Amino acid sequence: MEAELVGREGVPFASIPAAGLHGVGLRSLPRNMAQLVRGFVASRRLLREFNPDVLFFTGGYLAGPMALAGKAVPTALYVPDIEPGLALKTLARFADRICVTSARTQKYLRQSVAVTGYPVRAELSQWTKQRGRLALGLEEDLPVLLVAGGSKGARSINEALIAHLPALLEVTQVVHVTGQGESQTVAAATAHLTQQQQRRYHRHAFLHEDMGAALAAADFAVMRAGASVLGELPLFGLPAILVPYPHAWHYQWINARYLAEHNAAVVIEDAALRGELLSTVQSLLREPAKRLAMHDALRSLAHPEAAHVLAGQLLELGGHRA
Repeated sequence: MEAELVGREGVPFASIPAAGLHGVGLRSLPRNMAQLVRGFVASRRLLREFNPDVLFFTGGYLAGPMALAGKAVPTALYVPDIEPGLALKTLARFADRICVTSARTQKYLRQSVAVTGYPVRAELSQWTKQRGRLALGLEEDLPVLLVAGGSKGARSINEALIAHLPALLEVTQVVHVTGQGESQTVAAATAHLTQQQQRRYHRHAFLHEDMGAALAAADFAVMRAGASVLGELPLFGLPAILVPYPHAWHYQWINARYLAEHNAAVVIEDAALRGELLSTVQSLLREPAKRLAMHDALRSLAHPEAAHVLAGQLLELGGHRA
């Protein structure tokens, strides 16, 4: 996925072999360790070819071989989630600079951090509610519910939405980003909708350029709680029902609770979503004052200049070496 997204921006991309060690069974461990050794060799080759001034890591097991091979190069880490993953906790011991989305991350690290906020694409801030609704063919006078489960899709979120879709479409318009892996299944499951319901239901397998339109157009959302919600929801002040992915350790739970503690989101367990989705959406619709309070709470957490600040950190680190 990264290769496609980076290529879309016209930036050269190279990959290295790597595999995880945390939570891996004994049978897979030798093979994964061999992958990491190959990744280290490939990293050394890339470093000789590219001769970087700075290494910039955002987590994942891919970081390990490159960090080890490039230990002589100034290194910056960015921690997107509230709690850093195992790779970032390890790399943080050797980093020259650590940037974080929230000051709360400091309690997970011994090293001092710089709070930059979560960087979002510049074009997102160009969308307004009116422009977003026009771009997606939405009515202006009916509330919009955005449902998105990530690029691959979230089956449990899709299934919970489909179970309540006719009732939801009586009171809202729905922008449903199904995920590319779930698109055909959802299309078949929603084929029975009436003509009026189809006018209010807007299904997309994936949104890239128009994701900003969807976020700006929506009055509230149902989403997973990956790190992007810490940047995108505050940018738009978009109240959300967050459904942490149950198999992603506990990082998404910590992200979701962080927003919930600021009265900026509602959290529902994945297993309870089908039973609670409709009543929770109806409750938010009946309480515009609560949505407004969530909007204000989210906006207070926004860091619209995060990408600029992060870039400044990298330039400063590279300039110091030069």
